[in-house]
Amino acid sequence: MTKMALGILDMSPRFDQVSDEEALNQSARLASSAEEWGYGRYWLSEHHGMDSLACTAPEVMLAHIGARTSRIRIGAGAVLLPHYSPLKVAECFNLLAALYPGRIDLGIGRAPGGDAHTTMALSGNFLAHVGEMPDKVHQLCELMDGSYRYDGESVRARPQPKQPPELWMLGTNTKSANMAAACGSYYAFGQFMSASDGPEIVRTYRDAFKPSAQREKPHVIVAVNVICASTDSKALTLAESFRDQFPESPIGRSELKGNDDRMSLIVGDMKRVRERLLDIRDTYEADEIMVVCPGIGYEARMESFRLIAEAAGLEASK
Repeated sequence: MTKMALGILDMSPRFDQVSDEEALNQSARLASSAEEWGYGRYWLSEHHGMDSLACTAPEVMLAHIGARTSRIRIGAGAVLLPHYSPLKVAECFNLLAALYPGRIDLGIGRAPGGDAHTTMALSGNFLAHVGEMPDKVHQLCELMDGSYRYDGESVRARPQPKQPPELWMLGTNTKSANMAAACGSYYAFGQFMSASDGPEIVRTYRDAFKPSAQREKPHVIVAVNVICASTDSKALTLAESFRDQFPESPIGRSELKGNDDRMSLIVGDMKRVRERLLDIRDTYEADEIMVVCPGIGYEARMESFRLIAEAAGLEASK
């Protein structure tokens, strides 16, 4: 059986009006289970002021998850860099990398992560900060490889771990692809929230990639929405339940309904899901696939991720 490299992107959702504490506990449970099932990565997203999402500071949650796991790579998907000082971001993730050697991923993105008033309360004029994004990315890259200087003086992001974090740029368009290529970072394409021509965007990144001090070759993750169940009918029922709860979602109708929208859900049993994931991997020439599971409840979500791991031929820990 052809094996796939798989990861999980978790948004720390609050299902059924549970407390924030329970939502975070469920994220930690998922990370531990993902390691047992054989997933290679577990990433947490950053959102602000959203009642339905609990994680506002992935770097804090990752410290907790790192202590509850031992092998799986853990990271942010993504730290929203326009809000923050590159030095502070580098320090936080270097500290995580010193605590959990060889396991930390630093994913960065440029989205606001919340509504307008929450965004302004967080960091002021977000549009101005987005305009600074190329400079901030450049500074962060220099901080990660030890070459950053301020007013001519060397500035180090401490601690200095022996195995620094892997740097990833997350995005959905050619702007993010070109930014990742220019700084020599790895690239994660969010197919699950993009209606753009994903394969062409990924090719843009690969063609323009410039080797960096820590990354000699381009490396691509494609993140996709998947609902997997024991049968196609059960998976479709879960997908329709999600649609009923979140009718405003931009995600297209499930592929079982014959929709070929680029943002559509992959829905089905293990066989169908495996075929679609292999197709996406081959179409994008992706090095890894990252799975996102929309709002179907904690137990159904856990079962979906477990079945996806089995469908992909991941080796569960014993």
